[in-house]
Amino acid sequence: MKTLTLSAPAKLNLFLHINGRREDGYHELETLFTFLDFGDELAFTLTSNQQEIVICGDTAGIPLEDNLIYKAAKILEPYKKIADGVDIHLNKQLPMGGGVGGGSSDAATTLLALNTLWQCQLTIPELAKLGLQLGADVPVFVEGKTAVAHGVGEQLEPIDIAQKWYLVVAPPVHVSTALVFTHPDLPRNTPKLKNGWKLSDTGNDCQTLVKKLYPEVEKTLAWLLKYAPTKMTGTGACCFAEFENREAALRVLETLPSSWQGFIAQNTSESICHRQLRAWQN
Repeated sequence: MKTLTLSAPAKLNLFLHINGRREDGYHELETLFTFLDFGDELAFTLTSNQQEIVICGDTAGIPLEDNLIYKAAKILEPYKKIADGVDIHLNKQLPMGGGVGGGSSDAATTLLALNTLWQCQLTIPELAKLGLQLGADVPVFVEGKTAVAHGVGEQLEPIDIAQKWYLVVAPPVHVSTALVFTHPDLPRNTPKLKNGWKLSDTGNDCQTLVKKLYPEVEKTLAWLLKYAPTKMTGTGACCFAEFENREAALRVLETLPSSWQGFIAQNTSESICHRQLRAWQN
């Protein structure tokens, strides 16, 4: 049967500002998402069993009902125009819960792939709206363009930024996003961006709190800062340092403490998943 293999790229939040808290508990924020040319890989194979959605590979014992790949497939199932089921194989490369969007990216890639294979014929905005039911970051990956997100993350403003090399480091700790966003010490009053804003004037409003709650993140940031400009992405725990070329990033990666994971990647203006899907369709 037909197989489609696509990447689910990592993302970085180059800044994250929290502007306030709404009555429903959600936070108003502004953040710059960019995609990397590194990520998980998913292979989608159509099967003759029309009711079956099978997930295999590096699923790390996640119950099916909690698996975002499975949820994405189920949410798209009512729209399919053919009877086939699907086998989905995940090759996991990104750290789980690290702030690089692994689960959200996997879900978005699933929506994009099955929209094609199942001939659902949904538009990107329609897929993004479905993706929002799976998580606030999923629409960003569905849209697939470097963008500033506003509101609760659903208002996307595409933006062009310079291409850089990044060393992304995952310390051996899992940060609870819920703990961070409900913590009384989290800043929630950063003014909204003004016209003509510069990336150099931005920061991550979660970083100081996460450093206090998770000393391993503080240690990671301090270590990377010896070599290059450094920030935490999202609510962590992953941190990244920015380099002008691959060789400089590689030299630092080679000295990485053994208890940390790390990878090198470039940012891309368009998600590699979208490029691969377009090439497959042509």
